[in-house]
Amino acid sequence: MPDERVVERDGDKIDYDDRIDFHISVRAEISREMVRLYKDQFGRGPTKAKTDFAGPDIVICTLEESFTPAEQRLTEMGEDQRLRDTRLFFQHASERQFCEVIERNLNRKVRAFISGVDTEKDVSSEIFYLESND
Repeated sequence: MPDERVVERDGDKIDYDDRIDFHISVRAEISREMVRLYKDQFGRGPTKAKTDFAGPDIVICTLEESFTPAEQRLTEMGEDQRLRDTRLFFQHASERQFCEVIERNLNRKVRAFISGVDTEKDVSSEIFYLESND
C-alpha cells in the first residue's frame, strides 16, 4: 500500500509536509506553460490563468482574455458559434501538446482531455482526467 504522505515526481520523493508547496508550484508551472502554449497556438496568450485540482485525478486550467482582435470582432458580429468551433478545432488539434504539459509536470498519464470556451466572457477551460494512481 503506498504511503499517502509521500508524492513522487521525476523519481524524487516529496514528504507530506512539502506537498502543499509542491501543489502550489506545480499549479503555477502548469499555468505558465498553458499561457505559453496558447500564445504559440493562437497568437495571443491569456492575461489570466489558473490551474486547480478537482480531486486527485482531475486538473482544470482556466484561461481568460485570450481572444485575438479578430476573434473579438467575431463575437461583436454575433458569430459566437463560428468562434467556438474554430477555437475548439485548434485546441483539439493541439491536444497532444496540452496533455504533455500535464504529464510532464505531474508525472501521470492523461486519460481524457476536454476543452471548452465561453465566447461571451472570453474564458476557456482545459480539463484533464488522469489515470488512477492506484
